[in-house]
Amino acid sequence: MRKKPELLAPAGTMEKLQMALAYGADAAYLGGAQFGLRAFGGNFTNEEIRAAVNLAHGVGKKIYVTVNVFPHNDDLVSLPDYLRFLADVEVDAVLVADLGVFMLAREVAPQLPVHISTQANNVNWRTVRAWQELGAERVVLARELSREEIREIRRHTDVELELFVHGAMCISYSGRCLLSSYFTGRDANRGGCAQSCRWKYALVEESRPGECYSIEEDARGTYIMNSKDLCLLPYLDEVVDSGIDSLKIEGRMKSVHYVASVVKAYRMALDACLTDTSYKVREEWLTELEKVSHRSYTTGFFFGKTTEADQIYGSSSYEQTSDFVGLVRAYDEKTKIAAVEQRNNMKLGQEIEIFQPVGASFRQKLAEMWDTEGQEIAAAPHPQQIIRMRMAQPVEVNSILRRDVPIKKEEQ
Repeated sequence: MRKKPELLAPAGTMEKLQMALAYGADAAYLGGAQFGLRAFGGNFTNEEIRAAVNLAHGVGKKIYVTVNVFPHNDDLVSLPDYLRFLADVEVDAVLVADLGVFMLAREVAPQLPVHISTQANNVNWRTVRAWQELGAERVVLARELSREEIREIRRHTDVELELFVHGAMCISYSGRCLLSSYFTGRDANRGGCAQSCRWKYALVEESRPGECYSIEEDARGTYIMNSKDLCLLPYLDEVVDSGIDSLKIEGRMKSVHYVASVVKAYRMALDACLTDTSYKVREEWLTELEKVSHRSYTTGFFFGKTTEADQIYGSSSYEQTSDFVGLVRAYDEKTKIAAVEQRNNMKLGQEIEIFQPVGASFRQKLAEMWDTEGQEIAAAPHPQQIIRMRMAQPVEVNSILRRDVPIKKEEQ
């Protein structure tokens, strides 16, 4: 019997947290208004953190808060009170990358569990053991580790290990970026990443300023540092067998649709991996991951060093096969009518898929819609308007309505 790891989801907003928990996450990680590495990720106020903890604990799940900046002296002024606050509201752990922040947390909030962020470059068992001996409860491994290296770390340590299994990959070592600060003055290590690695680059020779040469023979230039997205779902059984305690999905700045779809795909795969003696990856799980906005997928470093095939050179665009068009807010079993919050233009005659937190997905045509006044409508063009529609089958609250689209390129 395989040991059951935690499925850990990103939560950039309260709505994304609700969806992550509804679609099967065991825990979620989020950032406060300060001290996290996603300055533009819809971060939580202190009161929202308190509400998030209450929500998660109410359904037997956990909340981790990122405090993984590399602080300068002025950042230290308010940090002790913030750590005390997180301990008081009983978050399940904080994630830190800086040794000084770690020691401060142990000093001012000794009861607060501490996890070590991937930004601490945890690539060998000596480092992981050192954090364990200092009192860390979990270490998030660097993305640059192979399966064999992970297994060796597991053999030499007893601390919990967390591994990224899905999401965007950064060209900088374990996410410790210097390009953003150099080009834009936005310090990625203090939460302000400008995603400089996704830009198009050309070659300039020092004595010939202004003369740019394409790095490869392509008039568009090349995106030489634009990595494909990580996806280890096809090899989830090998990940679990390597001794990982928590499977982490990247994406606090991703959409509600992304969080729900990726979490459910991994939830289904993980449950099957743990219970099915003849475990086999199902096509439906992989199809689900294609429906959300993503770059082409790669296994990253899991099977060894990456190659040129793990980069995208032609553009920094995303692709997806479905558009998120609505979210079920309520359902009346007697009338079979759902109240739906519009998230994209809908009109009668369109075929939609209803993607549910627990139940199976199904499809139907939009045949009847009404506004909040009970008037029949042929289209729902207004952002987040509430509409009512008859459903072909019972639906769960928080079900996502989406429609098929051709492969879609969406610029950053």
